[in-house]
Amino acid sequence: MHTNLFVKLPPRKLFFHCAVPAAITSVAGALYAVVDGIFVGRFIGESALAAISITMPVIMMVEALANMIATGASVNIAIHLGKKERETASRIFSFSVKFILTLSCLIGLAGFFFARPLVMTLAPGASAEVIGLSTTYLQIYALFAPLIPIYFATDNFLRDCGQPRTSMMINVATQLLNVLLDYILIVRLGQGITGAAIGSCVALALGSLVTLSLFLGKRLDLYYTQGTIPLQKFFRLIANGASEFFSSIATSIMSLVLNIFLLKYGGTSAVAAFSIVMYIDSMLGMLNFGICEALQPAISYCYGARRFLRMTIIFRIVRIAMMTIAATSFLLMLLASPFAVQLFIRPEDSGLMEISLTAITIFAFSYLPGWIDMCYSSYFTALDRPVLSLIVSLCGTLLFPLTILCLFSHLWGLIGIWLMFPAAALASSGLALFLFKVVDKSSQIY
Repeated sequence: MHTNLFVKLPPRKLFFHCAVPAAITSVAGALYAVVDGIFVGRFIGESALAAISITMPVIMMVEALANMIATGASVNIAIHLGKKERETASRIFSFSVKFILTLSCLIGLAGFFFARPLVMTLAPGASAEVIGLSTTYLQIYALFAPLIPIYFATDNFLRDCGQPRTSMMINVATQLLNVLLDYILIVRLGQGITGAAIGSCVALALGSLVTLSLFLGKRLDLYYTQGTIPLQKFFRLIANGASEFFSSIATSIMSLVLNIFLLKYGGTSAVAAFSIVMYIDSMLGMLNFGICEALQPAISYCYGARRFLRMTIIFRIVRIAMMTIAATSFLLMLLASPFAVQLFIRPEDSGLMEISLTAITIFAFSYLPGWIDMCYSSYFTALDRPVLSLIVSLCGTLLFPLTILCLFSHLWGLIGIWLMFPAAALASSGLALFLFKVVDKSSQIY
């Protein structure tokens, strides 16, 4: 069916067929994130920006659990489809969907009832206003939990089916609805952070329902089926998604740790500045992440079909594209940051403007090496090499950043916190290249 394009289309044409929808999806998601940040920063205020920055790591952890299952399943599904084992691939898909939905319901219940204690634990030193806003935001997300994590998971399965354009259209429509709801609830109705949370959750929940309906019947390469999977296969699925899971968890942990350090060295303004940096980064940095996810099914499919030369060519094209995007993002971040920051800040918040500009200028240098570890970690995952991917992900998202953060903040305070980003990116990229060279030379990849 549609997955035949992974071996039939010329590599360059295949790249653009998968990467262009992914790029459009990333830009749409980034634009939404920027617009959402503008609504929150301009119409609610600095405390709301800080509150979202505090709660977002928790939300990311929940999504990470779903992505662990989805990513591990996606790799196995693509490999089985490459072997023409459609029934096995559909059984893995169906089990994964049911598992994610069940897990999301349980987490949602826990999140709703323990939101406030969790926020107070995660943000010691935060003001009562910020804690209250964070609790409200987290509880609303908990109410919608059953249908939010599955939204991000099913996106992987659509790409496995050779449907990047369908995935793109659903994502773009979801983000546009999100923006519309933000405008109505925040600007027109003045619902504050409650409106921001409800707008995001309603849009994502509707996107999930639409995506899940596409797999009904046997119109796609994957479809709902009865049965389960062997326990050994489940553990393998977990292992292969572990690098993405621990990467997301590590990123969330680092965000929590960063919030503590930022509150200590710069107060609420520093946390709000970090939130602005992340909003702008979502516009630029997510492009490379989108390319990795878009081409991962093609690489896994070729691996399963034993088309190793084609797989190598596709990966070479991916590296060139990611390097180009990283260099362009670096320049845009430096040149456009003074204009971009103004979108998130009210004119009277001059102190926040100064902190944000300093942070963005230093953060921009992390783009130059930062694409490398992401690229190679994704490649190891696509080849069903979870240990290598996990090493790169953990070092790049937690071990190196945490070590450097403790050292640099002690030496240079708030400036040291911003310097941590490019220093950690450089260290993790060096590790990724070293592991690839060692494994490639010993011919263990294939």
